[in-house]
Amino acid sequence: MKVGFIGLGIMGTPMAGHLLQAGHALYLHSRSGVPRELIAAGAKACAASREVAQNADVIIIMVPDTPDVETVLFGEAGVAEGLSAGKIVVDMSSISPMATKDFARRIAALGCQYLDAPVSGGQVGAQNASLTIMVGGEQATFEQVKPLFALMGKNITWVGGTGDGQTAKVANQIIVALTIEAVAEALLFAARAGADPTRVREALMGGFANSRVLEVHGERMVKRTFDPGFRIELHQKDLNLALTNARQLGLSLPNTATTQELFNACAAHGGKAWDHSAMVRALEILADFQIGQKPG
Repeated sequence: MKVGFIGLGIMGTPMAGHLLQAGHALYLHSRSGVPRELIAAGAKACAASREVAQNADVIIIMVPDTPDVETVLFGEAGVAEGLSAGKIVVDMSSISPMATKDFARRIAALGCQYLDAPVSGGQVGAQNASLTIMVGGEQATFEQVKPLFALMGKNITWVGGTGDGQTAKVANQIIVALTIEAVAEALLFAARAGADPTRVREALMGGFANSRVLEVHGERMVKRTFDPGFRIELHQKDLNLALTNARQLGLSLPNTATTQELFNACAAHGGKAWDHSAMVRALEILADFQIGQKPG
């Protein structure tokens, strides 16, 4: 296929690389510039999103937030200006489900298809082509694009109509945030009580409390390795989507709100670029005790 890819950060670059390795013609644009290794491997750099859309049949977007997607699609020299009937736009960013429905309607008016396909799995998942991909939109369009998804991820699910992929991603981020908080509390409790948090984590991984968060982020907490990964500021954005949409739906999400406040506390201490596992630092500040410290 002729594939466009817009947004080449820590996630987008390896994702685009997998498509290129599979032999697809790749047209790239990123506000930070196109990585040299992709150009060297045969991809073509484009001056604007419009040029990507003019050349590609499937245009993939992977940028940080809702306003970024809107700018890529409908801003000056944006994707919409380069589209012709029958092309497919795939937004793999994590953005507002409500805005997604509006974007899809505007793209459909141009005679094109639209899928929302946010991902979970972080930088490691992007590098290993093991992302979870949650897709909303027409099922027939999903089937057309699924071979591309299969090059970037392993757990690929058509969730339902437009916006349902983004809704699934918001739900995912609620679960991840609350699980990080639970693991942080548990390991902090164990350390403060005088137990070795490394051994406690190993013991818990053999039981019902086991999870990928305990496995990956629990190790980060014990080893104090908080380089992202997935930045706190991005998880704040996702929880803001959850809380904003919950208000619109008349829902109360009390524990989601609590974990957001812990992220806010980390950001207030200069940690918006820390990995989201560093939520434990907010709890440590409250406890005046760090995992790895010897209890007095």
